[in-house]
Amino acid sequence: MNSEGADRDDETTSRVEVTSNGHAEKVSSSRFTSLLASKDRDYLLSPTGSQVTVSDLEGHVVGLYFSANWYSPCRNFNCVLSEAYEQLKTNQSKFEVVFVSADEDLSAFNSYHSSMPWLAIPFSDLESKKALSRRFDVEGIPCLVILQPDGNKEEEILRNGVELIHRYGVEAFPFTRERLEELEREEKEKHENQTFTSLLSSHDRDFLLGHHPVTGQVPVASLVGKTLGLFFSAQWCLPGMKFTPKLVSIYQKIKHEISERPGAEDFEIVYVSSDRDRASFDSYFALMPWLALPFGDPKIRTLARHFDVQDIPCLVVLGPDGKTVTKHGRSLINLYQEQAYPFTEARLESLHRQMDEEAKGLPRSELHAGHHHELTLVSDSTGGGPFICCDCDEQGAGWAYLCVDCGYEVHPKCVRAAGGDSTVGP
Repeated sequence: MNSEGADRDDETTSRVEVTSNGHAEKVSSSRFTSLLASKDRDYLLSPTGSQVTVSDLEGHVVGLYFSANWYSPCRNFNCVLSEAYEQLKTNQSKFEVVFVSADEDLSAFNSYHSSMPWLAIPFSDLESKKALSRRFDVEGIPCLVILQPDGNKEEEILRNGVELIHRYGVEAFPFTRERLEELEREEKEKHENQTFTSLLSSHDRDFLLGHHPVTGQVPVASLVGKTLGLFFSAQWCLPGMKFTPKLVSIYQKIKHEISERPGAEDFEIVYVSSDRDRASFDSYFALMPWLALPFGDPKIRTLARHFDVQDIPCLVVLGPDGKTVTKHGRSLINLYQEQAYPFTEARLESLHRQMDEEAKGLPRSELHAGHHHELTLVSDSTGGGPFICCDCDEQGAGWAYLCVDCGYEVHPKCVRAAGGDSTVGP
């Protein structure tokens, strides 16, 4: 073990019961003093720089928030957590957050902490921050570790606070196992009973926005019996802007194929906006040939939580009965284009069999014009798996040509002959 912080490790282990296999079993103090204070410090910092005694946290549920100003996912989650925190404070809930900084310098820490309404471990206390990261096995940020005021057992510590805030918001409080089990039962029931109307309508709105020159409105009821895609995106989201033209093209191809098959189930998409202002929404929606929820509609946040959408762009596909078919519509569009429709397991299994059959006629190795090493044909079972094509920068799965020397990987369709012989047959 590195000698740096060794004294702090000793102090930490004196506060934690350790079994013979080395796992921590309990934090001895419900007042958090032994966890968050040091031998030279018994306080935390408020956003204004004032000192708050650690003992003031007694009786609170505490979230240890590992984050950094330089990482955009942290900044994005900061907004989500701040909103939940303020709501809980308004409700007089005994909840507190302590920021454990991974910022690069004091200036960045001060700037970032000033945007937060909660407490922080002083930036200069590197020893405490390292000890907390080790104690709770923090491997990535943002990370929110939830501690109960009287929780003495390891199983009462929740390390997935980021996911819980995204998924349930303030409803997750007080973050006990019993409360989370209750929310999971409610969520399961909602998914089992979901319909287009329950998902997309509200008490004062039963329509979606369309591009009709007169009314501009389409009844939610008109979607019943169709396969429906919920497209979560925003104009400020560069991956979303890049994916949108592809989705428009695929949408139009699917609609064209359906029009040539009388009686076939129709397909529609609804844009679920995360745009920051109406002008951005209007200009982005103008690029789309499908429908949209009104800008700022409360259903937008409800849908994001219902489907646990943490990153955009995201395409959730619903079947004609309103039930969820897949939350991975974007990946399926990238992999199979219009052939992915209607996105069901039966359709995907058929595509996999088709790919396997086509692979039988592919060369076992290729010399690709875009790479200087020989590429080897691989499958899911021999090293293929999900990948990003190094030639077209799109997702791939199943069969691929892989450079075993450096990991370069491309779709079979993207291979461009560079001369030389190929060995036929996988």
